[in-house]
Amino acid sequence: MKLKSLVSLMVVGVLFVACNANEKQIGEMLKKNPGILTDAIKENPVEFIEALNEAVKIAQGSQKKRQEEEEKAKLEESFTNPLVPSIRPDEVIWGTKGAPLTLVEYSDFECPFCSRGYQTVQELLKKYEGKIQFVYKHLPLSFHENAMPAAKYFEALRLQSPELAKKFHDNLFENFSKIKTGDKFFKSVAKDLKADMKKLEKDLNSKEVMDRINEDLDEAKKFGFQGTPGFLFNGVPVKGAYPASHFDGIVEELTKRGKISL
Repeated sequence: MKLKSLVSLMVVGVLFVACNANEKQIGEMLKKNPGILTDAIKENPVEFIEALNEAVKIAQGSQKKRQEEEEKAKLEESFTNPLVPSIRPDEVIWGTKGAPLTLVEYSDFECPFCSRGYQTVQELLKKYEGKIQFVYKHLPLSFHENAMPAAKYFEALRLQSPELAKKFHDNLFENFSKIKTGDKFFKSVAKDLKADMKKLEKDLNSKEVMDRINEDLDEAKKFGFQGTPGFLFNGVPVKGAYPASHFDGIVEELTKRGKISL
C-alpha cells in the first residue's frame, strides 16, 4: 500500500473517530500519537521514500514556477521603470558616446565569468557599432585578491587618459590567465602602454581612486548586484554571463515597446 494511501486512511480514521475534527485537532492528535506515522513508515520504507521523493519533485516544480513568475514580473517592471545608473562626465566610454543603447557592466577583473562577459561585450560593440556605448564599473569581490588592485590600476590610468584605461581593461581580459600574478603583471601592462609610472604610483592608493571605486560598489549594491558580472542594458538588469543573443532579445523588446529606434 502506498504511503499516501496509508496517510489518507489514517486521516479518514481520525475523522471517523472525531467527525468534527479540524486540521489543528488532527495535527494535535498525531503529535500525541506519533507512533501512527512512524509505524507506517517502518512497515513501508520503500513506499515512504518514493512518496517523499515525489513530494520533493512537486515542491521543486512549484518553487521553480514561482521563481520564474517572480523573474518575469521583475523583468516587466524593469522595462516599465528601468534602473538609471550614473554616467559621469569623465566616464570611460567604449563605442559611441550618447548612443541609444547603453550597456553598463559591474565587473571583477579576476572573475572567470567576467572574462566570458568581456567576449559578449565585444560582440555587442561590433554588432551595434555606432548605436551602443559601453561603461565598465567596478564590483571587485572580496575573495579575488587581485580584483581590487586591478580596479585601482584602471582608475589610476583613467586619471592619465581614458584610452590608457581602455587598453589596460582589454589587455587584462585578453590575457586573463596572467591576472593571478597580480601587481607584477599590472605594472608590466602599464609600462607597455607607456603610462607615467611615477604618477601611476602616486594615484594608485589616492582618495580619488578609492572614492571612484566605492561609488561603483554602492551603485551595484543599490541595484541588487552581488555577484559578477552584472549588467544594465538600457536600465534592464542582466545578472550573469549571458550570451549576446540574450541582449539581442532585450533590444528587440525595447524596440517593440517603442523605447528605442535603431
